[in-house]
Amino acid sequence: MTATPGRDDWREGLIPWRDVLEEELRDPEIRACWERTALARAVAIAIIRYRGEHGLTQTGLSRLLGMKQPQVCRLEIGEVNPSLETLARLADVLGIEFAIHVAPKFEPVRLTRVDLDRRAATVERTVGRAAITIATA
Repeated sequence: MTATPGRDDWREGLIPWRDVLEEELRDPEIRACWERTALARAVAIAIIRYRGEHGLTQTGLSRLLGMKQPQVCRLEIGEVNPSLETLARLADVLGIEFAIHVAPKFEPVRLTRVDLDRRAATVERTVGRAAITIATA
């Protein structure tokens, strides 16, 4: 199959997303927001992955979870950290494991589960004097 002139060159001149993110995170306000919503993004990735692997719509997933579709949508947007109750519901219904480890800032963080196929999302964050690690698998 040959390339169609003008049709396959749309990627020319695009900046890689990692470069854009790196540039944006230089702004302290944006970095603070990015760090504050790290858990929300990890949960969003886990939920979107689950829906895709199971062929579910947001409505279908909301029925499984016993919540309304807009709630699933908000979780998938990844801008608001979910409550512990929501994390527990997701873990119970979807079989997603959330490991939350809170320790003093200078103690090493130890996770009891390592996901070798890299399908887990791990978030490490320092809050005040505590280090928090959240892993989803």
